[in-house]
Amino acid sequence: MEEIRSNLEHIVYYISEKIGQRSYLDIEKLNTTALYIERMLLSYGCKTERQDFFYRNNLYANIIGEVEGYDKEIDEIIVIGAHYDTVVGTPGADDNASGIAGLLELARLTSLNPMRRTVKFVAFCLEEPPVFMTNNMGSYLYAKSLKEKKVNIYGMICLEMIGYFTEKDRSQYYPFYFFNYFYPKKGNFIALIGNISSLKFTQEVKNNFKRFSTLAIESLNSFSMLMGVDFSDHRNFWKFGYPAFMVTDTGFYRNPYYHAKGDTASTLDYSSMEEVVKGLYNALKIL
Repeated sequence: MEEIRSNLEHIVYYISEKIGQRSYLDIEKLNTTALYIERMLLSYGCKTERQDFFYRNNLYANIIGEVEGYDKEIDEIIVIGAHYDTVVGTPGADDNASGIAGLLELARLTSLNPMRRTVKFVAFCLEEPPVFMTNNMGSYLYAKSLKEKKVNIYGMICLEMIGYFTEKDRSQYYPFYFFNYFYPKKGNFIALIGNISSLKFTQEVKNNFKRFSTLAIESLNSFSMLMGVDFSDHRNFWKFGYPAFMVTDTGFYRNPYYHAKGDTASTLDYSSMEEVVKGLYNALKIL
């Protein structure tokens, strides 16, 4: 168990502190990050590929790792994704080196003990502004390619900020006050956020997660008009009809360092991150 925690801490530190800011302007740093992710996936024994694409005459890449499922009769795959770029001016430890760390640890665990279904582990480039919510997002291009290839997707899981937890009272905020009557006031839980069409998939993973993790978990399946519900790469899988949800510490509803210089590796809770990874891996393993 300590191996998971130490690996998460090392990955977050390397990406956010050693490499640092990884905005759409920082081409060299994005390339360094992509190469690091690719080498890590290869070291686990994953099959890897790159999906290159252009934006404003610069070349960017999604990095894809694959672990084949052991049940050859199942043709559905699971996609687990996280973005590795940041907004300008931040090292992006929680947003989203934490998601990439979770992605890589899930890939490592799955390589050691595969799941029934084949899993694609995808590190997306260009999630943040000015590309956010446009068809230039790396995740949009990847989801589109899956649809064009007629790939059968069981579901997509987006790891978006999974590292900030606190026991401070009234540290958790919501888009509307009445949420306080149904959800915790402390930011000490992980959340699964999806649309209405993804309810079955979300609940399935949530129920399984509870069996294997000590971390509190909450979920919400709602419409995109509720601010934050579609604020990451899962939104692009909805566009192509795939069930998808976001795994998140709720970002700006909790983390005071969101999109700021203070989003550093030292602010994260790696024991809770470990519980997120353990819970997700075991939850997906019994699907």
